[in-house]
Amino acid sequence: MAAVHHPCTSTVQRTVKVDVYDWDRGGSHDFIGEFTTSYRELSRGQSQFSVYEVLNPKKKCKKKKYINSGTVTLLSFKAESEYTFVDYIKGGTQLNFTVAIDFTASNGNPSQPTSLHYMNPYQLNAYGMALKAVGEIIQDYDSDKLFPAYGFGAKIPPDGKISHEFALNGDIENPNCVGIQGVLEAYFKSLRTVQLYGPTNFASVINQVARAAGDVTDGSQYYVLLIITDGVISDMVQTKEAIVNASSLPMSIIIVGVGPAEFDAMEELDGDEVRVSSRGRFAERDIVQFVPFRDYVDRSGNQVLSMARLAKDVLAEIPEQFLSYMKSRDIKPRPLSQSGPVQALPMHI
Repeated sequence: MAAVHHPCTSTVQRTVKVDVYDWDRGGSHDFIGEFTTSYRELSRGQSQFSVYEVLNPKKKCKKKKYINSGTVTLLSFKAESEYTFVDYIKGGTQLNFTVAIDFTASNGNPSQPTSLHYMNPYQLNAYGMALKAVGEIIQDYDSDKLFPAYGFGAKIPPDGKISHEFALNGDIENPNCVGIQGVLEAYFKSLRTVQLYGPTNFASVINQVARAAGDVTDGSQYYVLLIITDGVISDMVQTKEAIVNASSLPMSIIIVGVGPAEFDAMEELDGDEVRVSSRGRFAERDIVQFVPFRDYVDRSGNQVLSMARLAKDVLAEIPEQFLSYMKSRDIKPRPLSQSGPVQALPMHI
């Protein structure tokens, strides 16, 4: 197994150092030796075989008669471009941002200061802060600034039917809100008109966004769903199935947990350690990022700092998830868009 320390660049003479290991299934690979080459030298491998001596520095120092630890023969060479998140954004790819907010009764009465939905006239509640922190960054990558916004787990007028994907603006035919401020206004309006109830179901809204993502798979659009919730998920089996199905689509899911609840089940959906599975099928990609909001609350009460910390971490995985989709579908960035300068997301790109 060979590991290249420096990627090939436009500087064709740049040295490339290759470490060679004896691969072991358990992960304890044994170092055999190393050799150096260059992009230009590697590229000659397209027309002729190249043989490299693999040297082990320690053995070379200890053994006088040491010659090498074997050889590596280059049989073929192929140069591939590594595109970045910004390359696609410059090429015109749009991020489509959708919000889903938990309206279950466990949040508490919105008129009471103890409620996670408390409508404080002087400052945003945890839901509002999470929404604004993430949304105000993502909105810069969505040209029309129209964001579908849903609620789940409430009884909605006029007949008090429980819904898990009702439009915050009251118009299920057109759930779009204008800008993040429009989403916030629709959220506060909904708190006055719906009855908090339950249970906490995610699958409906995930499937709703997945249907939209499934209609545009050419790399021109990428969907980001933000779910803000206070508690334990009720439809884990259905949610896992929805995530596995969505993992093949241009889509990512951000889950922000608010309040003091234990969020162990949410960690299970965040496939960093173990990929989410359903009925024996594993997710094609890791598309879920979960964070508990309480980990980012500034002790001094500085809301701006709390929101900045949350945004930085919660958005950190989006570029990698985005690129994993584009790479899996062999989608390359379009030629540079003439739409103007592009900002970089405050995350690892």
